[in-house]
Amino acid sequence: MLNMTIDGKQIQVSEGTTVLQAARQAGIPIPTLCDHPNLKPYGGCRLCLVEIEGMRTPQTSCTMPVTNNMVVRTDSEQIHEARKYVLTLLFSERNHFCMYCQESGGDCELQNAAYKQEMTHWPLQPTWTPYPLDASHPYFVLEHNRCILCRRCVRACGELVGNFTLSIQERGANSLVVADFGVPLGESSCISCGTCVQICPTGALIDRESAYRGLEAQLTKVKSVCTACSLGCTVDLLTRDNHLVRIEGDWDAPINSGVLCEAGRYLPLREERERVLTPLVRENGFHKPVTWEEALDRIASRLRLLAGMNGKGVAAVASTRLSIEALALFKSIFAETLGSQMVTSVEEGATTSAAARVARELGRPFEGGLDALKDADCILIAGTDLAREHQVMGFLVKRSIPRGAHLITIGSAGEAIEERADVAIKPGFGDIGDVFRAIQTSLTTGDGNKTHSNPDAMKTGISSDEIEAAAELLKHARKPVFIYGAELTPSDLKALLALARFAGALDEGRSSVLSPKGGANSLAASALGLEHPFSLNGHQAVFVALGDDQLSQEQIGRLEGVPFLVAQCAYHSPLTAMADVVLPATTWAEEDGRFVNLEGIVQSAHAALVPPRDVWSNRAILEALAARLGAKPATDWKKILSEAVTPVKIIVE
Repeated sequence: MLNMTIDGKQIQVSEGTTVLQAARQAGIPIPTLCDHPNLKPYGGCRLCLVEIEGMRTPQTSCTMPVTNNMVVRTDSEQIHEARKYVLTLLFSERNHFCMYCQESGGDCELQNAAYKQEMTHWPLQPTWTPYPLDASHPYFVLEHNRCILCRRCVRACGELVGNFTLSIQERGANSLVVADFGVPLGESSCISCGTCVQICPTGALIDRESAYRGLEAQLTKVKSVCTACSLGCTVDLLTRDNHLVRIEGDWDAPINSGVLCEAGRYLPLREERERVLTPLVRENGFHKPVTWEEALDRIASRLRLLAGMNGKGVAAVASTRLSIEALALFKSIFAETLGSQMVTSVEEGATTSAAARVARELGRPFEGGLDALKDADCILIAGTDLAREHQVMGFLVKRSIPRGAHLITIGSAGEAIEERADVAIKPGFGDIGDVFRAIQTSLTTGDGNKTHSNPDAMKTGISSDEIEAAAELLKHARKPVFIYGAELTPSDLKALLALARFAGALDEGRSSVLSPKGGANSLAASALGLEHPFSLNGHQAVFVALGDDQLSQEQIGRLEGVPFLVAQCAYHSPLTAMADVVLPATTWAEEDGRFVNLEGIVQSAHAALVPPRDVWSNRAILEALAARLGAKPATDWKKILSEAVTPVKIIVE
């Protein structure tokens, strides 16, 4: 520990702590603009200047490491004048017309810093040079007149997302934030994650959806969990007058550290599907509105008649976007009370069944957590496109490459990931499992092994050079990580685990094997046994608990001709058009519930919006149906999940 004095206060800090971090630890405020806790110190804006005893000039506190017995002053007259001068230069460089900016009045860090330094006007007039505005992007606008060149957006795009779309063009007063080589943002390699918008300290990056709809102090913030995939990113839902204004990442979240993808940040704000607002029943070929009691009574009476029938009377399908509580109750109603043999999820186990089967055969979990990616030096991705799905997991992979991690892709990893790979293997006429076995054979036999002496490589149709290159990277890796997806069969997965064990990524006490899985609760659905392929075998009724999810056209086609179809859903769709009874359900932002992420962590989502008057939560609908059918409450889901043998241990508190 190091001793230091800051504004007369003696504190102890660990080695490597910066003066700014020490000040925050001591509760002493230092203004900043270019600094952000989730980014590496940069020292570009010079606003965080402090006096350090023994040094002739003020120093940037964000980049200055603490030394033993250092004496720091943050509140002297000289420092205040220096900060005012820095702010004066920043205001004079661009056209900061605060009265027209959506950030003005509390959300702009530049304006707030000026007020704290008791600035009431511009000591220097701007140059009045008009700077361009880039409005080509569908989700946000880049307004160069408000930019202070802090580079937070540029650094976040590289350090946090690993995309490196943004950079700085030209020098001095002509400097501009640009995308790629100066192309419009809407035509660039931007992946619409919105991290740059959230991290911008001024109004230079303008969110199209939330601009001018209220300052943060006027919005209600609810911390929740994104249900777009199984990663379980923590989000802040900002609402006003029961409208979702903006979705932001939680900078302190252990899983995503503030980063979100397009599906988590923007797509929910642009939902254009028509809501189901009242229960509907089909009569004479047409839907008519009815009360909840009428709709539920009709369903219950029909399902009671079909109960039994050797388990072939009623089939049921649920979305993996439903909460654990709703999924457990769903299973209790249809599998236990009604005795159906066809109770599953919309994923039908596509993302979990192979892994669940292998875990049961092993009798234990075999996957680890996302922390393994933080210091991985070689990452092998097989059978999953992290650039298109589970993008935040893809960010964790991409940002490890600049610090020296090697990347191997096998199968369909997506162009955006494959183009960064050291080795990108596409199996020829063999399967992915053959590739794993070929690489392990190469590692076992040592250098110089070629295809003609590697029988496993001969099955793949892949050149010996690719097999050898992948084996060489794994051979020298100290902290390899293996990521696999839904393309792997149980046989493929066993071959992957054997390779991971041989490469040092899997042993009794530690695992660096990961899988992104599927929907928000696909792991919970798997643990509850809701992962069978869906098929109708003379079933007379199908109950679809969809929530705000949607079925594929192929799945809808399988439901054609069902004598009695119930749709529990938030939006109208071809499914509701076919249904005999439609029950209006809440969306993900309108209900509470728990979700198990891909690491097995149980998290709580919280409602941020009040649903329309006649719309019930998915759990409330199932509880009402259970009461009519005499189904027992599903109160033992914690026990089921904690005792289930799953690919990753589910942690239930």
